[in-house]
Amino acid sequence: MIQAIAFYLFAIIVILSGAMTIASRNPVHSVMWLILAFFNAAGLMILVGAEFIAMLLVIVYVGAVAVLFLFVVMMLDIDFTEMRAGVARYFGIGLALAVALAAEVMIAVGAWSTGPIQLARRIAPIDPGVPNIQAIGNLLYTRYLFVFEGAGLVLLVAMIGAIVLTHRQRGGVKAQNVSRQNARRPQDATRNTRPVVGQGVEL
Repeated sequence: MIQAIAFYLFAIIVILSGAMTIASRNPVHSVMWLILAFFNAAGLMILVGAEFIAMLLVIVYVGAVAVLFLFVVMMLDIDFTEMRAGVARYFGIGLALAVALAAEVMIAVGAWSTGPIQLARRIAPIDPGVPNIQAIGNLLYTRYLFVFEGAGLVLLVAMIGAIVLTHRQRGGVKAQNVSRQNARRPQDATRNTRPVVGQGVEL
């Protein structure tokens, strides 16, 4: 009974938060509603035993992606009124996507109502006594170790490529000479003067 109450509570808050994310006029409020939706989605993942996905939702999506969205929205001077003016042009496409998603949800509910999924018939069955995170770690670092390392190398190459593409030589910029700055003596950096009253200092 408690699990059912928690499920419906989290599910209702997720749906309302998603709707408020779209309906809010203030983009900062939209991001805050999105963060609330992520937290409640993490609660739903914990209820079904997928604590690893719940941890990813909180750490990656709330701690990085949503905060990045918030910083971008607050730092950039974007005219959201002008952007919302062209929403009517994409109303047909949005309505078609909404109908497709509703059909998928109905198909999923129909498949679920026909009977529960047998654990032994899953593609990758796991021991019920093994935690979700431990099972994922065993697969990543044993059977899929080379694939996991390859994904890390791809991300490393992408990061280096982004740094190389954005690092350009710009003209008219005075370069810093650290060794020359360290070799400068205090008597060469300062000068004692006695200006006459009413006259300025000549540089």
